[in-house]
Amino acid sequence: MLAMDYRGPKRVRATQKPMPEIKHPQDAIVRVTRSCICGSDLHLYNGNVPDTRVGTTFGHEFTGIVEEIGSEVTKIKVGDHVLVPFNVACGECHFCKQGMFGNCHESNTQATAVGGIFGYSHTAGGYNGGQAEYARVPYANVGPTVIPPGMDPDDAVLLTDVVPTGYQAAEMAGIQQGDTVVVFGAGPVGIMAARCCWLFGAGRVIIIDKEDYRLEFASNYANCEAYNFEKDMDDPVVFIKKITDWMGADCVIDAVGAEAAGNAMQTITGRKLLLQAGSATAMHWAINSVKKGGVVSVVGVYGPTDNLIPMGNVLNKGLTIRANQASVKRLLPRLIEHVQNGVINPKALITHRIPLEDVADGYRLFSAKLDNCIKPLLVFPSNI
Repeated sequence: MLAMDYRGPKRVRATQKPMPEIKHPQDAIVRVTRSCICGSDLHLYNGNVPDTRVGTTFGHEFTGIVEEIGSEVTKIKVGDHVLVPFNVACGECHFCKQGMFGNCHESNTQATAVGGIFGYSHTAGGYNGGQAEYARVPYANVGPTVIPPGMDPDDAVLLTDVVPTGYQAAEMAGIQQGDTVVVFGAGPVGIMAARCCWLFGAGRVIIIDKEDYRLEFASNYANCEAYNFEKDMDDPVVFIKKITDWMGADCVIDAVGAEAAGNAMQTITGRKLLLQAGSATAMHWAINSVKKGGVVSVVGVYGPTDNLIPMGNVLNKGLTIRANQASVKRLLPRLIEHVQNGVINPKALITHRIPLEDVADGYRLFSAKLDNCIKPLLVFPSNI
């Protein structure tokens, strides 16, 4: 089968790989129909996530047709068209039973934090992902969800990560009626988070990035204020304080993570020398621009090592920080309803369709922010 293959930082290609096989009675094999390149994949691509091994196939956002099931799979059947949450989750452990599918204890037993994630390095379990013609899906009674009749597969594929992650970012922010919310990062997740803030009662939503095309898209899609931190302000923290009567925002969402720009020291130590788990610039801005007693919600990905963050400010301001990988399965019922009712339009984020054989070009385009790319979708010969 044709699959994306990681060869080292900034080196990926499409190559022939062996077909996946059933390894456990609860496995399923799916023929992939949709797969995306995620902003989180760029952290892997750029070498910012530890233990990303040569030969790995990325891809944690995919849909597919069930081709084969293990002997204990009862919740899906051959021929079903399913969306596959990015969490690899057993459904039975202590954390899954609490709805914390992003922290499954069985799918990534060697880790003390994150659960299993498709195509996301050996720190997340070492599972191959869905940027391939076929994928093995463990715990097939838990994750794969049959796409509702009439739902566009382009909408369904974004329910595997982007929509639930953006939604959970807003949920974790603890938004109260009329709150001012600031979102750092106008990538797909940040844009979706800004859109979802309105669903929780926000009175004002502000998004900050450095790419004008992303800010224009976010302004239109999420109906929010959009500012360029390189052009519209000298200091994002002072700017936010100034436009909030010097109080600070009620809630701030970090949708950037490990590759934030805007601070030379953080960039050098976190992105170039890898002395910390990514550039924590957006985290600094979030902590320092939120009001006293406010909430910082973190969905931007950082590596599993130390970061230089102003913990004293967290303490002295009395802040609440909420952070996690989105628990897709918990959120799906509500989000499917929102999509079906037209409350959220996920597929509008898709700007580019790239053949799987050109996956290297797709990564380069997305990473370098070329051609006004917001969200790239990989196209398969067998797409339906």
